Amino acid sequence: METGNEELMTMRALVVYESMFGNTQAVARAVAEGIEASMHADVVEVGAAPRTVPADVSLLVVGGPTHAFSMSWPSTRRDAAGRGTAVISRDEGIREWLGGLPGVCTPTAAAAFDTRTTSRLTGSAARAAGRRLDRLGYALVAAPASFRVADVTGPLADGELDRAHAWGKTVGAEVVQHRPTRRIP
Repeated sequence: METGNEELMTMRALVVYESMFGNTQAVARAVAEGIEASMHADVVEVGAAPRTVPADVSLLVVGGPTHAFSMSWPSTRRDAAGRGTAVISRDEGIREWLGGLPGVCTPTAAAAFDTRTTSRLTGSAARAAGRRLDRLGYALVAAPASFRVADVTGPLADGELDRAHAWGKTVGAEVVQHRPTRRIP
């Protein structure tokens, strides 16, 4: 399905991220840049994110670091803050933000990503966020994506920002091509 420029101008994505040391923030920005090939994308830190997803948002993307095998908890954010580095998302994480969202009333696509270390035993915040988005009634348009960091505080592994950009471009194109129609009764 071909989409004209006028329709693309009305489509908007909201990328909400949680980041401790800046790695997830960098991935969120790269994802949004990829989405921009298909529609406008706003990037918002979870503490500044709206309490409801605006009706004009066609795509919601949620991302956060993997802590203790899933989305962060207040205790894991406190642990991160104790590492002596400036923490970006200190008070609220995507777990709490998603927990406060009402269900979806209009067709809205969604996707989730996380950052995690290269260890094989890290779990996935993206899978947990994706399940939460699905339960809220969002139409998931991509499998959860994970982007690797070399160590807990970073840096991102080589090539991960390019992968994030490509993933965002794919997700945005999927939404334009197949507009979601799922609604919560």
